[in-house]
Formats: sequence, C-alpha cells, structure tokens
Amino acid sequence: MSDSVLAQALVYLAAAVVFVPIAKRSGLGAVLGYLVAGVVIGPWLLGLVGGEGHKVMHFAEFGVVMMLFLVGLELRPSLLWQMRRPIFGLGGLQVAVTAAVIFGGSLVVGLDWKVALAVGLTFAGSSTAIVLSTLSERGMLKTSGGQSAFSVLLFQDISVIPILAVFPLLGVSTVKVVTDVTSETGRPGWLSGLMVFGAVVGVIALGRFVVRPLFQFLAGAKLRESFTAAALMLVVGIALLMQQVGLSPALGT
Repeated sequence: MSDSVLAQALVYLAAAVVFVPIAKRSGLGAVLGYLVAGVVIGPWLLGLVGGEGHKVMHFAEFGVVMMLFLVGLELRPSLLWQMRRPIFGLGGLQVAVTAAVIFGGSLVVGLDWKVALAVGLTFAGSSTAIVLSTLSERGMLKTSGGQSAFSVLLFQDISVIPILAVFPLLGVSTVKVVTDVTSETGRPGWLSGLMVFGAVVGVIALGRFVVRPLFQFLAGAKLRESFTAAALMLVVGIALLMQQVGLSPALGT
C-alpha cells in the first residue's frame, strides 16, 4: 500500500471524526455530517482529495451494501407479509404520484414525453441508504412512521426492476441513467428485464434451498470465523450478481 493511499485514508477518517460528531450533536444527523466533510475536503474547498473520487465510490458502495444487509437481517418474512398493503398501497401511491408530478412538470418545460416519463420514473425514487440510516440513527425504524417509510423504500426498490425494463423500450438516448443498461450490456430491454427478474427469483430460491442448509451446517460446526466468512461471501456474491444484471449492488442485500 502506497503512502498516498494511507494519507488519503487519514484525511477521510480525520474529516469523519471532526464533522460527523459536530453534525450529530447539532441535531443535523450523521449523514449531513459526512456530506459536509466531503464538501470541505473535496476539490472545491480545501482540495485535499479530488480526482480519485471514483475509486472511493467502490468502498462507499460496499459500506452501503453492508448496512442494508444488517437491516435485512432484522426483517422477518412474516413482517413483510403483514406490511404488504402499505408496501404496495402507500409505496405504489408515492411512486405513481411523484412520477406523475415530475412527468407533468417536464412536459410543461418542453421535454419530449418519452424523456419526461424517464425523468419522472427516475426521480420517483429516493436513497434507501440515507433514509434507513437516518431512521436507524434516530431510533424510528420500528415506529409506525418508520415502518411506513420503509414500506415506501421497499416498493421503490422493487419498482426498479420493471422501470429498468421500461427504460430501454422508451429509446431515450439523451438521459444517461436510462441508457446505462442497454449501452453497457448490449442487450435489448426485454432481455435485460428478464435477466433482472430471473436474478431476483434465483436469489430467493438460493436463499431457501442452499443458504439456509449451509448456515445450519456452519452453525453446527461452531466456528465463528467460517460463519462470518460465509455471510460476507453471501453479501458480496449477491451484490455482484445484481451489478451484473444492471441493478444497484445495494438492492441485492
């Protein structure tokens, strides 16, 4: 490991140590503290870091994956079944209303209806990582309001699958986020959507018929290191699978 990497790591950690507690004690939340830290040490202010931002994104995304994995461990299938109405009712209403409002606004400013629809569907979602982190930080994840917010977030993540299948069919070339799936994979939209659906079904089947017996075997062996390694392998493997089919790695966890 080079000295520059160690120096950059020191800068990141020092900024987090300074700004995150200040934001937390000010009642602004840790997420805003990390955001302010990035702005201060970034190229627009102190310039301590800058051009290597794309490299940091890989580590940052892995941190999000691990956080969502820990949240997923606390979710019981029975709880998700009980929440099916707010997930599809409240979540579906939020996505539909938000997409419709942005779609209408985009038409008003003169965008083509295909571009307007793509923009509306894109901005109908929100950051699951930021919202869940804020709810967990304030102890609201298990409250009624937190459960409602989680229902909306869960539907947004589920809706990514059909939305990604619809985007290539719109044939919009002026919106980069729309064309990522087709341009990077070279696959038609319907095939990308089918692969996404197959990947999700495969992960569910894998968890039921393979992962559960594997973890039962490891638990019987009473080796904490093997259990931890298997959990990490599962997280990384599913995240990689989601990335290969064109979804966010965080969605798989």
